[in-house]
Amino acid sequence: MSATAAARTAAPARVGTRGLLRRVADAAVSPLTVDDLLDHFHPLRGGTGADQVKGRIVEVRPETAEAATIVIKPGRDWSGHIPGQYVRVGVDVDGIRLWRCYSLTHGPRPDGRISITVKAIPDGTVSQHLVRRARAGQMLHLAQAEGEFVLPDPLPAKMLLVTAGSGITPVIGMLRNLFSKATLPATDIVLVHSAMARDEVIFGAEMRRYAATGRLRLIERHTDTDGLLTTADLAAEVPDLAERIAYACGPVGLLDALEEHYAEQRLTLHTERFRPAMVDTDGAAGGTVTFAGGTSLTADGSTPILDAAENAGVLMPSGCRMGICMGCVLPMTSGAVRDLRTGEVTVAVPGETGAGGVSIQTCVNAAAGDCQINH
Repeated sequence: MSATAAARTAAPARVGTRGLLRRVADAAVSPLTVDDLLDHFHPLRGGTGADQVKGRIVEVRPETAEAATIVIKPGRDWSGHIPGQYVRVGVDVDGIRLWRCYSLTHGPRPDGRISITVKAIPDGTVSQHLVRRARAGQMLHLAQAEGEFVLPDPLPAKMLLVTAGSGITPVIGMLRNLFSKATLPATDIVLVHSAMARDEVIFGAEMRRYAATGRLRLIERHTDTDGLLTTADLAAEVPDLAERIAYACGPVGLLDALEEHYAEQRLTLHTERFRPAMVDTDGAAGGTVTFAGGTSLTADGSTPILDAAENAGVLMPSGCRMGICMGCVLPMTSGAVRDLRTGEVTVAVPGETGAGGVSIQTCVNAAAGDCQINH
């Protein structure tokens, strides 16, 4: 027998032997598995699969009274990111794993760590936990980085960055990456940032330092003294607006106004939204949402079913919470829901829409009457 033929014969035997040894090892630690033990002693190991990355918090650093930066050491299967992208983070809160999306607030780091900066939202279960309760050593679950809100290569000659509140988080990652390089970019950068008050500006000292050293022009506005930022304010502050490629991230109202203005002027604008644009559903009728296990809750017509369910203590699958990743999809077997982005109503009628019901995205649909969801 040739060496090649012998190797081909031995390969299946080796695979079979490994499989047998694995089954024996799993049986020895039953009801656990060998992977369970490895996860306990070496949770950041590689080989667990690209969609099962874990991370360990190494630092929680306050930024303002309501915001903190969470520095994380990701597992070996972390694939990296482009500044401006976001990551889905799974956090165990009171025994329930909840997923949220947060922008990555840095460029590639020599130590391989990543960071997110979280603003505590009133009644926000995950954001309050991360800002108030998270500690070094706590384990998190991570998806791979996603998002198209990234700078072009090569950079344009002139660029405008418009942010408000926590909308600074993806942009600070872009800036930190640009300014960490040996050669500073030749791009003329204007950063317009709005916050409620000066002491609520996340990364305020860092942005002001960039401005003081000539790396960018900073226009800082505080709502308590300057009022809300408008497109007229922007045009007055940045007279060469039409010459700049613009990137914006912030509250829905600001982004809606900017998108309308830029569309009218036929100018280039890239936006990043933490929530999808919603239609006006004030006064829309809701209903009773019943789950297959028998749990039911009353939901209004403007609150996503995902949010209403989580607020009632129902454990729900979720992902981006923006209607993009499809991680929240569940079958509705009867009833009606309204898509909060378009106002379109989807109806499921037993016996007419199929035995499995109609798949709906719970993060962007609200009850439009009584409905039953198979979950």
